[in-house]
Amino acid sequence: MATGLWGRAEQQDFRSRVRGTLLGSALGDALGAPAAGLSLAALREAHGPDGLTGPAPALGRRGRVTAATQLTLFTVDGLIRAHVRRDTGAWHPPTDIHRAYLRWAATQHDWGPDERRKDNGWLAREEWLYARRAPHRACLTGFADDTLGTLDQPKNPTARDAAAASRSAPFGLLVGWEPSLVLQLSVECAAQSHGHPTATLTAGAVAVIVHGLIRGESLDSAVQRSLGLLGARPGHQPVTDALQRAVAAVTQGSPGPEAVEALSPGGDGPEDAADALAVAAYCALVAEDVPQGLRLAVNHGGDSIAAGALCGALLGALHGETALPAAWLAELEGRAALLELADDFALELTQGPSLHNPTASSPGWLARYPRG
Repeated sequence: MATGLWGRAEQQDFRSRVRGTLLGSALGDALGAPAAGLSLAALREAHGPDGLTGPAPALGRRGRVTAATQLTLFTVDGLIRAHVRRDTGAWHPPTDIHRAYLRWAATQHDWGPDERRKDNGWLAREEWLYARRAPHRACLTGFADDTLGTLDQPKNPTARDAAAASRSAPFGLLVGWEPSLVLQLSVECAAQSHGHPTATLTAGAVAVIVHGLIRGESLDSAVQRSLGLLGARPGHQPVTDALQRAVAAVTQGSPGPEAVEALSPGGDGPEDAADALAVAAYCALVAEDVPQGLRLAVNHGGDSIAAGALCGALLGALHGETALPAAWLAELEGRAALLELADDFALELTQGPSLHNPTASSPGWLARYPRG
């Protein structure tokens, strides 16, 4: 799909998949939040023999999202701004993403939007985002100062949890990019808070799989493509092993919590990005529909938030927004902002030249996504 050849049907399909990716990720995040820190046995004791079967109260109410969704929103904001800044000749997407994550970091310690900041745009003025929702320590420390972590000098070089991967699905929405460039950008941006190869390459794998789905590939084909690209990267083995375990498990019996538990053994601790990816990929591959896939993804003793968010992103990219459960969406915190940002992203990628160019730009668009 080339961005210079957008027909009406292609634009509508793309927008539906972008919406599906962002809303699906947020649904999985919110569904997994009540399971955080609980074993499968504890989940069954708290919610019945089937564990979590739908949204349950967490962080104050049903449908509330965590830092995974907050950071995903700011990833999209940064990607839009990177495209807008191309007109100035300043083309370095990791810098724009990093600035977006610094705006997220402000939401974790400020009481509310600071109107003195001219680069806030509309997203950083959303008051509901100014709340701590179980952020991982590596994200807080990684964005605690203005220093940009790089692959050569990453922040938190031992951090291998799935927080970086959980915010990386939006890189896969860059439908006009080559998969290798999508992988590179997502890995570079993951290193801004997570330096361990397992964390950075899991983030890259998520982006490449979403990228294939957005382009119309099957989930199995997208996973195979990611395996091919990851194989050339140092330190890839834990991530490629995890994906291969997920693919192999599809044919090894009926889907269920026990099969999911086997994919997240906890040998490296429950906060391991590769395990969360294995669970998410398996649950998406075997899902009969989105609710079933998400239920499978959160009912285990591993990182239920990350697995739910990643599985939701994959299923949303694969099927589009109309496949998502309406009753769950009705309770989802931030749904209006997610939809607004998704539509802005689709508008930027399909209609960007008519919104801004080196000679003329829409003042309204630049107010939403400042170049500064």
